[in-house]
Amino acid sequence: MAMKANSTDGRTRSSVQIFIVVGLCCFFYILGAWQRSGFGKGDGIAMEITKGGADCNIVPNLNFETHHGGEAGSVDESESKLKVFEPCDPRHTDYTPCQDQMRAMTFPRENMIYRERHCPPEQEKLHCLIPAPKGYVTPFPWPKSRDYVPFANAPYKSLTVEKAVQNWIQYEGNVFRFPGGGTQFPQGADKYIDQLASVIPIENGTVRTALDTGCGVASWGAYLLSRDVIAMSFAPRDSHEAQVQFALERGVPAVIGVLGTIKLPYPSRAFDMAHCSRCLIPWGANDGMYLMEVDRVLRPGGYWVLSGPPINWKNNYKAWQRPKEELQEEQRRIEETAKLLCWEKKYEKGEIAIWRKRLNAYSCPGRQDDSQATFCKSVEGDDVWYKKMEPCITPYPDVSSPDEVAGGEVKSFPERVYSVPPRITSGSIPGVSVETYQEENSKWKKHVNAYKRINKLIDSGRYRNIMDMNAGMGGFAAALVSPKLWVMNVVPTIAEKNTLGVIYERGLIGIYHDWCEAFSTYPRTYDLIHAYGVFHLYKDK
Repeated sequence: MAMKANSTDGRTRSSVQIFIVVGLCCFFYILGAWQRSGFGKGDGIAMEITKGGADCNIVPNLNFETHHGGEAGSVDESESKLKVFEPCDPRHTDYTPCQDQMRAMTFPRENMIYRERHCPPEQEKLHCLIPAPKGYVTPFPWPKSRDYVPFANAPYKSLTVEKAVQNWIQYEGNVFRFPGGGTQFPQGADKYIDQLASVIPIENGTVRTALDTGCGVASWGAYLLSRDVIAMSFAPRDSHEAQVQFALERGVPAVIGVLGTIKLPYPSRAFDMAHCSRCLIPWGANDGMYLMEVDRVLRPGGYWVLSGPPINWKNNYKAWQRPKEELQEEQRRIEETAKLLCWEKKYEKGEIAIWRKRLNAYSCPGRQDDSQATFCKSVEGDDVWYKKMEPCITPYPDVSSPDEVAGGEVKSFPERVYSVPPRITSGSIPGVSVETYQEENSKWKKHVNAYKRINKLIDSGRYRNIMDMNAGMGGFAAALVSPKLWVMNVVPTIAEKNTLGVIYERGLIGIYHDWCEAFSTYPRTYDLIHAYGVFHLYKDK
């Protein structure tokens, strides 16, 4: 069934196409944007689908008659009263409820508390639809979107001036161009990644999931995608205006986030590689707590890359315009914490250093007896939603031999997507067996094939950023794996089973979230949203 939104109050909204696939218990929202006037490009796309792709008869087992009487899209006004949501004031164009700038300034600046999530109380929540900026247009398809973003979609030029010599972003006519540069790689992300690949097995599928802390406009993650590495990038909503917004407009995975006092919303042993390129995180502060949090989310055998200060401070302190004593102490603290975590330093050259996390606790004899090593007491390393970060080391899972990978070994990508994840083979998730996992995969392959018959734009490059609001074991995302798109797999914090670790073991990415609150993103950043069982899960919430 397809329903087309109509204009209200003289404003025309790009059509929000809703496909409700009753037999599959799920539905799609293809997100349009509010236009000030006229016929938006989103309307044209939606109309094409309405005319040619919404014929539910192509899925013969679906029966709409028993669920929806009357014409498609009609509402029986005698039974229900329509609630109309008006557009918000234009000043809310880029409103991010839980990272609102005005509210942030009322919180302490210590340890970046003011940049963390602070959601509005009930009486301050907006009940209106966020308007698009004037002139908003449909984003470019992938791969063009990696390098070009329409100026009207994120009309902020400050980074073009502030980062001009670093090749982050350039303004050209009515578009922004992203040359692929960064503070630490002004010559381009590709050359920088080549340098990392001389140490880290990026090219053979061993490294698939990455975490980029303080990502800027996410050029590192953007250029990793062509190497089959998918990076979860995050940065705060701060003085570097719209950096995460630019990343998402480019079609690159990113969320608003910060290393402050709350644990990162990812499971333990999630990422094959973590990265900081002049990310301004004080790694040596708070007794090494931030490095310990990176260690928690890093897979055994995973890599941590630090480029920029304080690496090789002896040769660079003058260029950085910082006291050499300060830089020396900063690097000493990092090295000390890395040693405590039992990381092996693999490389240091120029301004780049690379460490590798050991495979298991056998590699760290005596650490249990080290008076400086405090181990986390929490038995659940994945219980992280709004939980305070602690300066403690997350213990390795037990192993039976020195060669065994703690937590289980994963296959190389792409075999990894459908191989049975270690958390399932070990029985770590109650009620989930190898058989149920394989059944879920078969089900979602079938469903996604049906979606593609209904909506011909899937996997065309038009939908780059896709979200699954209730991802389960990631079957929907696995069935969609393509170089033209990526899926943000959301595991609700109230879900019966904590499956986000399984999703990462499959070489996919995702995040914990409570849908009673706003998501950590900017408006208009997802091209397609998939909801399966969400309303049932949040019934009466």
